[in-house]
Amino acid sequence: MSNQYEIKKSNRVRQLKKKARYDKKNVHRILDAGLVAHVGFNQDDGPVVVPMLYGRAKNEIYLHGARKARIIRLLEDTNRISLNVTLLDGIVLARSTFNSSMHYRSVTIFGKPELIEDHQEKLMAMRVISENTAPGRWDEVRDSHINEVKMTGVIKVMIEEASAKISTGDPDDQPEDYEIPIWAGILPITMKTGELQNDKKLKAGIKPSKTLNSLQNKIF
Repeated sequence: MSNQYEIKKSNRVRQLKKKARYDKKNVHRILDAGLVAHVGFNQDDGPVVVPMLYGRAKNEIYLHGARKARIIRLLEDTNRISLNVTLLDGIVLARSTFNSSMHYRSVTIFGKPELIEDHQEKLMAMRVISENTAPGRWDEVRDSHINEVKMTGVIKVMIEEASAKISTGDPDDQPEDYEIPIWAGILPITMKTGELQNDKKLKAGIKPSKTLNSLQNKIF
């Protein structure tokens, strides 16, 4: 099995080609670091982009929503979608606005969405999504009721084409601009979890698990 996604017209990076990555390692690593995917597709009255919780297992993406939600019903009848996950890592402050930019890690994938109907497969997909959001939590909470599973909509998307873009480094100014007495550099952006906050209805004496404590102050 190839370690690269085939470069096609749909996933070929045309701008800033040197930042492009087509290897599965980078694509999967960025997907696994994200929490929300923006899913784009066409419907009768025009294009739609919707943020959705997701998880990845091997070469498949699972998208989460309510079974009767409009987005799940629309995706069920769609032949092809595009999905993007972007992580912002910093603002690049150059000596001109033209050369100012961002540090980022971004993935765009294309594939055919498929509604999961099988109960066991849906449970597996729900676990994948849960583990992407809060690793280890699935095994700590009660089992999902049958009706809860039925009420949950899960869309499976096989990654058919994909590309990543990774932007790092110092500002790339014009040669003459380096003589301008203006500060230039990077302003880092960090997505980080904070400290756990107790539910107001939490019973006295119940403490967070080691798993939950490990999720505090996590940098993505």
